[in-house]
Amino acid sequence: MADVTMDKIVSLSRRRGFVFPSSEIYGGMGSTYDYGHYGVLTKNNIRSLWFQAMVQERDDIVALDSAIILNPRVWEASGHVGGFTDPLVDCRTCKLRFRADQIEQASCGRRPSKHPGETPDCDLTEARQFNLMFKTQVGALEDESSTAYLRPETAQGIFVNFKNVLQLARRKPPFGIAQVGKSFRNEITPGNFLFRVREFEQMEMEFFVPPADAERWYRYWVDERFNWYLKYGLRESMLRKREHSAEERSHYSSGTTDIEYLYPIGWSELEGVANRGDFDLTQHTLHSGTKLEFVGDGTERYTPYVIEPAVSIERIFVAMLVDAYDEEVVAERDRTVLRLHPAIAPVKAAILPLIPRNAEMVEKARGLHDELRKQHMVEYDDGGQIGRRYRRQDEIGTPFAFTIDDQTLEDDTVTVRDRDSLAQARLPIGGVRVWLEEALERPWRTPKA
Repeated sequence: MADVTMDKIVSLSRRRGFVFPSSEIYGGMGSTYDYGHYGVLTKNNIRSLWFQAMVQERDDIVALDSAIILNPRVWEASGHVGGFTDPLVDCRTCKLRFRADQIEQASCGRRPSKHPGETPDCDLTEARQFNLMFKTQVGALEDESSTAYLRPETAQGIFVNFKNVLQLARRKPPFGIAQVGKSFRNEITPGNFLFRVREFEQMEMEFFVPPADAERWYRYWVDERFNWYLKYGLRESMLRKREHSAEERSHYSSGTTDIEYLYPIGWSELEGVANRGDFDLTQHTLHSGTKLEFVGDGTERYTPYVIEPAVSIERIFVAMLVDAYDEEVVAERDRTVLRLHPAIAPVKAAILPLIPRNAEMVEKARGLHDELRKQHMVEYDDGGQIGRRYRRQDEIGTPFAFTIDDQTLEDDTVTVRDRDSLAQARLPIGGVRVWLEEALERPWRTPKA
């Protein structure tokens, strides 16, 4: 089994067109990335499966898509304008900036084996608070009245729409509002590939509950989200739940648990689940003058507590690639393979004519491709030797390959190859569509230990 490093993940992502640096012809821009074809397909699958679990398969959660630029008073009420900061220090020698609370994890600009401040040449400033929100201007004039912010999280757009959803969607607690969308944070020290970037896509759900039920629902959502990762192939040995201490939690939180994954950089947060109490709805009630509460029958009236599972697609994306990455030797040749869950894999099947110059094989392969692509993301590939094509599909995680060969021309059967076991079998070409649909529905577990 491969020793998975972030360098290997970055190399594979670049080589196979999952992810590459943004604006590269201009020298790029720090920790900014663009997604190629397979990256887009993989992200779409992750997003779709999250939405399926959080909205489609439930009766108690509805969807929302709020604006990226909100009224600036939203961020004053939420505390982001005054308190969404990290402590920043500058080195006057190497001109680099560091988070003061992560100095022990940073490398000196001139001597990378040392931490900032550990060499006589280091000259660090006093720590000062740095706001992580991106400012922008709205309207024709640029002055204080036109200042706005790119949202640093999607959650506040949900809170300010609580009353609308409560009334128009005819819901009452416990119920949730789910949202997927871009967020922006002007991180002091972004890095580690996609793990910490300034532009990212969040998937958040705010679950509104009666105060007395908050602890039970908090525990429920920690388990529910942990099991979602197991369902889609992450190994349990690479996952853990870490509950925050009272000193580590936000002031409004009565409980926060990180679902952590063992990335190549060590155990780090994959997803967070927090019991936010009634802080957010209370803050927006005070600042807007609009009561954000639930009014039931009789005298029932209260401000709901909020349970929030929050994650970025980027961190799931990296975890999936790391967990799936494998190297082995087959027939005395090195083989790199992404053992992705079939539901996550960007391409579900490859259709390969054994001899690309054979018109009959190409015709049958094209016909099969046209049939399968109506239901699934499949790929036709006739470039190069068959072994090389198999290797390409292995590296993008394609779980199945159907090869049209000489026997196909005789009896209308095709060879199906399994990515993980490398086992091959013959199928009638007319039964491939049904076989693939059933194969994609079968339970799957990674062969990695």
